[in-house]
Amino acid sequence: MSRDNDLDELAARLGPAAVRDAPLGVRTTYRVGGAAALGVEPDDETALLDVARALAGLDVPVLVVGNGSNMLVADAGFAGLAVVLGAGFEGLSIVGTEVRAGGALALPTLARRTASAGLSGLEWAVGVPGTVGGAVRMNAGGHGSDTVATLVAYRVVDLVTATSADHPVVHLAAGYRHTSITSGEVVVGATHHLAPGDPAAGRAAIDEIVRWRRANQPGGANAGSVFTNPEGDSAGRLIEACGLKGLRIGTAEVSAKHANFIQAAKGGSADDVRLVMDRVRAEVARATGVELTTEVRMVGFDRSSRDGTGP
Repeated sequence: MSRDNDLDELAARLGPAAVRDAPLGVRTTYRVGGAAALGVEPDDETALLDVARALAGLDVPVLVVGNGSNMLVADAGFAGLAVVLGAGFEGLSIVGTEVRAGGALALPTLARRTASAGLSGLEWAVGVPGTVGGAVRMNAGGHGSDTVATLVAYRVVDLVTATSADHPVVHLAAGYRHTSITSGEVVVGATHHLAPGDPAAGRAAIDEIVRWRRANQPGGANAGSVFTNPEGDSAGRLIEACGLKGLRIGTAEVSAKHANFIQAAKGGSADDVRLVMDRVRAEVARATGVELTTEVRMVGFDRSSRDGTGP
């Protein structure tokens, strides 16, 4: 059976839950890029497991999408199924110092609500425009901390085996912006243990993080830091030292405010963003010998332009 036939079969199995040519690029913080061949938005774990069972025996690539804050979708789109967790996965429970959050909950919401509850440890998350599930998947972090600093357990649905399971944090084998979560696993929940704190101090810390980010990082359509920092150095410093601030190709450019940010123009092209990434990587390698690696998930691009990441 061909890929197109498998997509048709999957659409039939999913029924009304499936959306053809589902908008995908606009779900990312870049706000550019094409659509997914199919899209589905399950609202609870039962519905997500139904999606997993519908995928059985079919050759259809799957892309799990959170808030799209670390993703670039090619203009040609994604020839598979995009899975977005619905509002049923946005729950939050705080009991003492234990915090249980749904995979679709926005990280800034998690930061503000835990700080207001008098808990400390997740203030950094206010500056990351992603979701709880995405944070676990890549061990997101910032301002001197990261997800696994307070994470104790997480829950996943495996779309390959159509099963769900809870795992302790050690199972993640987490490193810098990396974990053992596979492309077929969906993080549907996370449990953090936080330290007691003062609500006023927590809110003040959050306000300072927001102030710092506004002063030092550009707004607009971007995915935050594009490249991971090489050992003992800063990707932004290397890019700026190579005179690449302001480099523009078509509708995309290296930010003049922070060299490790690449901006997309409104209504612009994801392929232009990719060309800027490739040009920056090549220029830094030529001038310094350092091979930069993107932490952005590149979706729908050929392997030569995406560091082997993403579908």
